[in-house]
Amino acid sequence: MAYVVTDNCTGCRFTDCVSVCPVDCFHGDAQMVYIDPEECIDCGVCAGQCPVDAIYAEDELPEALKHWIGINADRSLRLPVLIEQEMPLPDALGKKKKLGY
Repeated sequence: MAYVVTDNCTGCRFTDCVSVCPVDCFHGDAQMVYIDPEECIDCGVCAGQCPVDAIYAEDELPEALKHWIGINADRSLRLPVLIEQEMPLPDALGKKKKLGY
């Protein structure tokens, strides 16, 4: 089992999760981050650091978000590894507020 990044990350790209991850399982594009399920060690530290609750344990994903399992697995293979925290996207705080966080 691994952790999965979902659509709340899109347009935010907060990388607090990356800074606490003990392995190099995060990958990113211009809009969000993804978790490589083969590298994730299922520690869960990242989920507690996400300011928009975008990260779930795979077995706790709501049914409507299960498609993100495949998206993370696929995209993480094609994107660069993120190993340190980066600046969020310019409107990340606006999206966070819109999401109610």
